[in-house]
Amino acid sequence: MNMELNEGKAQALAGVKVLDLSRVLAGPWCTQILGDFGADVIKIEAPNQGDDTRTWGPPNLPPEAGFEGLGESAYYLACNRNKRSVAINMASPDGAALIRRLAVHADVVVENFKVGGLKKYGLDCDSLRALNPRLIYCSITGFGQTGPYADRPGYDFVAQAMGGMMSVTGEKDGPPLKPGVAMADISTGMYAAVSVLMALRHAERTGRGQSIDCSLFDTQISTLANQALSFLVSGRSPPRLGNAHPAVVPYRVFDAMDGPVVVAVGNNGQFAALCDVLEVPELAQEERYATNRLRTINRDPLEATLQALIAQRSVSALIASLSARNIPCGPVNTVAQAFGEPMIEARDTVHHFERADGVRVPSVAYPGKLSETPARFSRLPPGLGQDTNEVLADWLGLGTEELGRLNSSGAIADRSGA
Repeated sequence: MNMELNEGKAQALAGVKVLDLSRVLAGPWCTQILGDFGADVIKIEAPNQGDDTRTWGPPNLPPEAGFEGLGESAYYLACNRNKRSVAINMASPDGAALIRRLAVHADVVVENFKVGGLKKYGLDCDSLRALNPRLIYCSITGFGQTGPYADRPGYDFVAQAMGGMMSVTGEKDGPPLKPGVAMADISTGMYAAVSVLMALRHAERTGRGQSIDCSLFDTQISTLANQALSFLVSGRSPPRLGNAHPAVVPYRVFDAMDGPVVVAVGNNGQFAALCDVLEVPELAQEERYATNRLRTINRDPLEATLQALIAQRSVSALIASLSARNIPCGPVNTVAQAFGEPMIEARDTVHHFERADGVRVPSVAYPGKLSETPARFSRLPPGLGQDTNEVLADWLGLGTEELGRLNSSGAIADRSGA
């Protein structure tokens, strides 16, 4: 990201304080978005292990000098920039009391413990909002705060399976599959961030906070999108169609001479242009292919004809011809090939931090380009507890003596000098 262009721009969430009690992906994804726009995000972690994803590797960065074991995992790096790490043992009375004191100064708390799991520490929504009525308390769980499954633990994989996503993913005659990215977690993190922003707007107007209840299962059902409505309208579960579209034809992966290629035809004009490019203009005039509805009904013979024609052309030649006619298309890239596309550099998609020891730490930038309040990447994902003393002094005004006592008792751990 071009930091010089962003340096003079205001941060949309400057002054907003976020207490992040979440781990793994959905919660950290939410708080990373808030941090990208200037919120002061304090990541509370257990002193001994910290966020589970710190150990979810390989791959890992090389460790910094003075630190034992592996460096930060790629998984952890993906969702924890623009935060400060504070290591607090919430199971200790002093540790739980510290978090309550921090919550008094916070605008937002984000947590993803099991329903009721924080009540024994006095860190549940009712307890913290009694101390701070303007607090926005966002809970992320597998199945939500209410309903027959509320007490169940939940991971992305479970939500995708139970929420129908896997039933519509995979080849027509193959087994159900999950996407290669934890989309229920990612989508829940995004919904949580949007919900927090709406709650902040409400708090600005009224001075009152509120609770937010986000679940992986609810999100997965929501993001079924057109597939959900197909069932609700027809009463029939949509089938797996591999890379084909359930309601638009042709809209799938075809095999060109030297590799796979996506062709996505969304209207009759694009279909006619496709037929011209493939030198079969008469195909667009056939009655059975005249509309998308008819093309969908007659999917099999049409796609067989198109496949035979596309197999005679190379991926690059086909993409050049189709793009010239404004027909959506593209190669099926590996991740390495995707990052090799010229758009990556042109759009500042990858930002590199530099550690004190000179190691470059990559990060994928927030994708929205805001003209007046752009995302800014000022803090690389923190080491466990590296900011403990700094934050407690900053937010609570704790002095050297009290910080030393808390460190000695095990209530906190500061690793800023490790």
